[in-house]
Amino acid sequence: MFDGFYRDKRILVTGHTGFKGGWLSLWLKQLGASVWGAGLPAPTTPSLHELIRTHAFAGDIHCDVSQFGQVEAAIAESRPNLIFHMAAQPLVRRSYAEPLDTLMTNAIGTAHLLEAVRRSESPCSVVVITTDKCYENQNWDHGYRESDPLGGHDVYSMSKAAAELIVQSWRKSFFQPNPKLGPVATARAGNVIGGGDYAEDRIVPDCVRALLGQQPIRVRNPAATRPWQHVLDCLSGYLWLGARLTQGGKNSSLAGAFNFGPGVQANVPVRDLVEAILKHWPGRWEQMGDGNAPHEASKLNLAIDKAAAQLQWFPTWDFREAIEQTVVWYHQRHAASNPDMLAYSLAQIDTFTSAAKTKRLAWTKAPSS
Repeated sequence: MFDGFYRDKRILVTGHTGFKGGWLSLWLKQLGASVWGAGLPAPTTPSLHELIRTHAFAGDIHCDVSQFGQVEAAIAESRPNLIFHMAAQPLVRRSYAEPLDTLMTNAIGTAHLLEAVRRSESPCSVVVITTDKCYENQNWDHGYRESDPLGGHDVYSMSKAAAELIVQSWRKSFFQPNPKLGPVATARAGNVIGGGDYAEDRIVPDCVRALLGQQPIRVRNPAATRPWQHVLDCLSGYLWLGARLTQGGKNSSLAGAFNFGPGVQANVPVRDLVEAILKHWPGRWEQMGDGNAPHEASKLNLAIDKAAAQLQWFPTWDFREAIEQTVVWYHQRHAASNPDMLAYSLAQIDTFTSAAKTKRLAWTKAPSS
């Protein structure tokens, strides 16, 4: 898969102790890569990282991306062929409480990463992960495209839009003119769900905590529409972009921004998401009134035309399958007490890739095909 690109490559994943970083690291290990993680301790207990840390990583580096010296040291130690920069403060509501820390981590942390690569004159490729919330949200019915204006009402969204602008600037000012440096791209995904996310103020972990406690699921904004997608779907896009970007070089059209969102049918209200979860894990939900709640956009959809045209990338699991695979993972760990969730997680990656092969998606084909 992925043209066999990742076998024996040295890959640095910043933010490897988080939800998406953990799944990416596990998949990279399965693909034969030597995976180096750089980040802070796992942000939650329990976590996905505690299940995979002894299996997935060739090196586990303590690194706060807001500290430039630590980022430099991580790159020097890992000597990567490719970097997936995922380290972030990922929560909108926390950004209201910790605006400066959010800005330092998400925006300045990205500048630190790119500047450390520049100073080291490493030829590695870099894929910076941002978010669908980096767009200036107009509550449009149609999906946002990579050419649409960046913005952000809240500090989190603004910080990710700033990270996108930082990448553009470093690419044009430093990476493209310097023949010693490699290509840089950014990736934006939808509202990502999947087993192993334990963050506060995220709807799926909130559902799981309520169900385990036999409490009603409290929903803030049931009518808000989001592009829900399974974590493995967006990661397949990141991995395919990383492989193709490296092969195409920094002057190719792949050295830019890409959306990796779900199919149109997955753009559904929060209410539908919660009710779909309850089909697999019975319980009930109720609307939570909160007159002091921070601003939340009512609509947010992504267009994936560019990824389809330039990478021949398409989603694998539809909304129904993404919900089912997410719920069964949590049920296996916390209700069924499965003693080997590492093996279960690896098997879920296999199930996903088998489904992608059935659809004959571009990234699943052998290099000779």
